[in-house]
Amino acid sequence: MPVHLATTFVQSAPGQHRGYEYSRTANPTRTALERSVAGLEGATHAFAFASGMAAENALVGLLRPGDHVVMGLDAYGGTFRLIADIYGERGIGWSAVDLSEPGALAEALRPETRQVWVETPTNPMLAVVDIAAVAETARTSGAAVIVDNTFATPYLQNPLTLGADVVVHSSTKYLGGHSDVLGGVIAVNDDELAERLAYVQNAAGAVPSPFDCYLLLRGIKTLGVRMDRHCENALAVAEHLDSHPAVARVLYPGLPDHPGHDVAARQMSGFGGMVSCILNGSEAAAVAAVSSTRVFLLAESLGAVESLIEQPATMTHLSVADSPLAVDPGLIRLSVGIETIDDLLTDLDQALS
Repeated sequence: MPVHLATTFVQSAPGQHRGYEYSRTANPTRTALERSVAGLEGATHAFAFASGMAAENALVGLLRPGDHVVMGLDAYGGTFRLIADIYGERGIGWSAVDLSEPGALAEALRPETRQVWVETPTNPMLAVVDIAAVAETARTSGAAVIVDNTFATPYLQNPLTLGADVVVHSSTKYLGGHSDVLGGVIAVNDDELAERLAYVQNAAGAVPSPFDCYLLLRGIKTLGVRMDRHCENALAVAEHLDSHPAVARVLYPGLPDHPGHDVAARQMSGFGGMVSCILNGSEAAAVAAVSSTRVFLLAESLGAVESLIEQPATMTHLSVADSPLAVDPGLIRLSVGIETIDDLLTDLDQALS
């Protein structure tokens, strides 16, 4: 797909364009990206944004004062900050519950609940939420189910086929896959909702550049082969850490003793490339470990070809420190890349020693 850099397009007559008029409204390279993601998610519509948070903001921005949102008790810090802080000040109510527990959502729903935000696997605890069960429960109140599919990707999981109303991604992560482009995307099947999102996308203008769209299209071309390697390496890392004396608990849906293993096996075609674990010695041990790796790079973000390591409590999830979503300071999160597995295991062993 070419990179269409034009910001404006020649019209055949006043008010009669040939499919494109102004690049904020639509651009051929962006159209190609949106069609690609819609196809991957089994959606009829997709909308690209300049970042994952810009995509989420477009969805939360549909709410009105007095509306209510339910989110997972283990939500990404940026999602919590957007809903609780930014929109909380504008009259949007919220509740955080363990969506992996049957019945928790039903108790949290209110007449004014308009959206249920789901991550599965969750960030950073790698809990698994039964999307079909959540969708069935939310349907009784008319709330829309929004699934953040960033961790699983459409290669491993398709929430719309399981009953979700909306899928959102930080395409910065696995879709891009190379830590060199920011992006977000929303996929839906509802025509009316799609019309509203198209209006917001154009009116607010938080759209990606044509070159960013090109980079995301490039990344998507190798999504399948990368995810196969991410899953293979992550399982090996999880199994290795599960028997390591420095590790108190490993959190990975691919392990048979994970509480959400059966649900993940049912709704996913693989268990993903993210692994979390809690270390013996808590915070001090976590800080020492993430500061000592050589192959795993100490950095935020995830989902790229290189392996990353972080301590969420002081990095990606610092914004939830004083909330019910606070993260154990002894937890470390690994985004397992596609490097040779022996190098990754050797690096973790020396860091944990």
